[in-house]
Formats: sequence, C-alpha cells, structure tokens
Amino acid sequence: MTKKKSGIAYFFRTPIRRWSWLFMGPVLAAFIIGFVWPFIQGIYLSFCEFRLVSDAQFTGFGNYLKAFLDSSFMHSFGYTALFAVVSLILINVLAFAVAYALTQGIKGSNLFRTVFFMPNLIGGIVLGYIWSMIFDGILSHFGTSILQNSTWGFWGLIILIRWQQIGYMMIIYIAGLQAVPEDMLEAAKIDGASRWQTLFKVTIPNVMPSITICTFLSLTNGFKLFDQNLALTAGQPFLIQADGSVIKTTEMLALNIYNTFYGSNSAAHGTAQAKAVLFFILVAALGLIQLAVTRKKEVQQ
Repeated sequence: MTKKKSGIAYFFRTPIRRWSWLFMGPVLAAFIIGFVWPFIQGIYLSFCEFRLVSDAQFTGFGNYLKAFLDSSFMHSFGYTALFAVVSLILINVLAFAVAYALTQGIKGSNLFRTVFFMPNLIGGIVLGYIWSMIFDGILSHFGTSILQNSTWGFWGLIILIRWQQIGYMMIIYIAGLQAVPEDMLEAAKIDGASRWQTLFKVTIPNVMPSITICTFLSLTNGFKLFDQNLALTAGQPFLIQADGSVIKTTEMLALNIYNTFYGSNSAAHGTAQAKAVLFFILVAALGLIQLAVTRKKEVQQ
C-alpha cells in the first residue's frame, strides 16, 4: 500500500507545474520581443546599407571594414580601454577602503553610508552638467576649460564616475565584509597576525565574491559609459587630422557609435550598427574573462 502524500507543498506542486507556462509565457515573450529579436535584427543590419530598416540592402562585411578603418572609432576604443582600466582600479580600491572603514564600528557609519550612496541615485546627464559647471568654475582660474584640454576631460570623467559609483560598490563590499566569519578573524588575532596580515590573508580572500561582482560592474560600466560623457565633454576638444577627418579626443565608444548613427551622414547607419556589434562582443568577452578569472580565485579560497 502506497503512502498517501499530503501537505501544503504537495498540494501546490502540481498546479504550479501545470500552469507555470501561464506565468513564464509573458516574461519569455517580452524577452524575445524586447531583446532577442532586436539583437538578431541588429546583427543582420550590421551587414547592410540602410537609411531606414525597410530599405536595408545586404552588403557583406563592408561596414566592419569601414569601422576598423575609422580613425575616430579606433581612438575611442583606446581611450575607452584606458578609462575603463583606470576607473576600475580607483573605484574598487576606494570603495573597498571606505567599506572597510565603515565596518570598523566608527560612530555615524549609517549616515556615512547614506551620504556615499546618494550620488548613485542621480542620473548621469544631471551629474555631467553639474560637474561640468564645477570643473569650469575651477579651471577658469587657470585660463582653461574642461572642453579645451583632453587631459582635463579624461580626469574629469574619472572623478565624475568615481564619485557616482563608489557608494554603490561600497554597499556590496560592506555586505561581503560583514559575511567574513568571526572565528577566522579571532583565530588570526590569537595567532598574532597584524591588521595588515589579517586584511590580506583572511578578509580579502573571503570577500572575493564581492570583488568579482564589483570588478564586473565597474569594468562593464566603464566601457558602456555614455550619458556622463555626452553631458560633460561631448567628445571635446576636437582634433582635425591631415586628411580632414575629425577625432573627438574625449569621445568614448558608446558616444562614437551614437554620433556615427545620428550624424550628418545618414549612409553611415550600417557602419554604426557594425560598431555596435563589435562593441557588444568586446564588452561581453571582457566581462566573461573577468568573471572566469576572479571566480577561480573564489574556488581557490
């Protein structure tokens, strides 16, 4: 005689399995309509010349060749890579330092957490215009402007994105630091380990999951930066080359793609689409490599 199954879990299990498609169907449909189909269509359009999607004509790899031969695109690639590396290091080092300090039992730590996190709630366009006025007010005393010097433009973007994102990364690091086992910290203290030895041998290895998340977010955000770049410098200052082409010295990849698509040359839509596909491949590849590397560190610990 079989034992009769009972209980709330069994009562709801069969209906949920039977009607799960009813709940998952709209979500799956929205994902396909809002992401999968536009993504596939975008890849196809990168091989076409078009002004409107309806009159797209397949031309092969010509758009990709134009993208690689575009000096402004290659400049934006190098500029964005440098920006992403510098911002990744500064954001994570400072965010971890702030998180570590705020988990040492100092007074007013909750207030400091709120203050550091607040810039993340402000939109990128608004932040760009705010910091543009701040930088111009400071640099005017030196007879220059953030729009006249590419070096100031680069570090202006670094300061802006660092100020915006440190608070968000800090929250993730605080969660990781609070999850470090107390018995391990006590054992290190009993063994006579110094504060620095405890930090590098016990705390940081146990915070590797948070480091993985924060490095992934800061790396991808660095490459995808758009609205802050548009509002703060819009790519200025400009450099005119011998062949007459213009390089916007503080223009990042996302802004370069935007300017290519919505520029005066409507025949460049296919080239802009090819740049967007290359941009996606770059960010996805770097993100996956970074996740693989840092997750190996987690396994080793």
